[in-house]
Amino acid sequence: MANTYEWDCKTVDVYPEYEDHTDTVYNVHWRINAQSDQQDAEGNHYTSSVYGTQSLSLDDIGTDFKPFEDLTNAVVTGWVEGIMGEEEVANLKSALDAKISEEITPTTETKTIGE
Repeated sequence: MANTYEWDCKTVDVYPEYEDHTDTVYNVHWRINAQSDQQDAEGNHYTSSVYGTQSLSLDDIGTDFKPFEDLTNAVVTGWVEGIMGEEEVANLKSALDAKISEEITPTTETKTIGE
């Protein structure tokens, strides 16, 4: 099973004015969507997602600061991954892998008892 991951870091909170900058990002609402290369009986790929928020400061961004109008999902994702660190990102992806694996091969089931 091989999963692919897509970050969505497009929703942000900004300070309208901060240290001679406008619309300075201080909080990112992120989501990671994972998709398996395996498909169910209907041909749909198995998927899972996780979301959260990541606070950041100009110190976190360092020399990678960009004006709001120049921001892209890739730039902000790089900031979030950098602040989280490789280990935390790997843990999030591992949790997504586990959820997808559970969908493909369930270890539990819910059933209803008849009367």
